Parts: sequence; C-alpha cells; structure tokens
Amino acid sequence: MPKITVDGKSGEFPADKRLVLAIEELGVRIGHRCGGNARCTTCRVEITEGEPDTMTQAEYDKLVEKELYGQARLSCQMTCSQDMSMHAVMTLETMEAWTDTGSVPDDEVKPVAEFLPKSELEA
Repeated sequence: MPKITVDGKSGEFPADKRLVLAIEELGVRIGHRCGGNARCTTCRVEITEGEPDTMTQAEYDKLVEKELYGQARLSCQMTCSQDMSMHAVMTLETMEAWTDTGSVPDDEVKPVAEFLPKSELEA
C-alpha cells in the first residue's frame, strides 16, 4: 500500500482511497469547504515528493483559474495512488476564521474521477 506523509505524519492507505480522507485519518484537519468537489481549493497541498503525473479535468481547471497550477494540488481530486509526501496548506489550525473544515467529502472523487495525463490537459 502507498505511504502518504503529510507534515511529518505518515500512514499506508489503499491506492484507491481519496487523498483528502487519508490526510484526515492521519490527524491533519485539512480544509474541504466545498465538500470535496473541486470548487474551493481549501484542500490544496504542496507535494514535496511523489507527485502523480495525472489529474482530473476539474482539478486542472480550478488550479488554472486560481493561478495555482504547478504550485499546488487538490487533495479532494487525488487518490493515494503512490507514495507521496506533502504539506497541507489550509488546516483548521492555520485558518483563524474557521470553526470547522467543511462538509465531509464522499468516498469517491467527484465530480468526475477520470485521471488524465497532465500533458494532455495542458494541450
């Protein structure tokens, strides 16, 4: 099973597990204000090792819109497909105005869980 490390906390998860949920299971209270639907970017992570070369169309579109493409990834749009290390950008502890992290994301990646090569999305 792939090893996921977030801000020094590590665990092994099934490859099809939604990354945002694995991060929470590690005890990191990452944001997911839109419920994990690629609309808000509060679940973004900075991947330091093992970044996948695929992403969903929804993730690509949102990162480009927010001028974050190439700097961050959306954990709600990823699975634990391989070993990865990362930093959670927005957590309950770092966002003073938050009283919670958002509604609980579904187990499945939404809106569409089709992972495409980044080079294809960039074309």
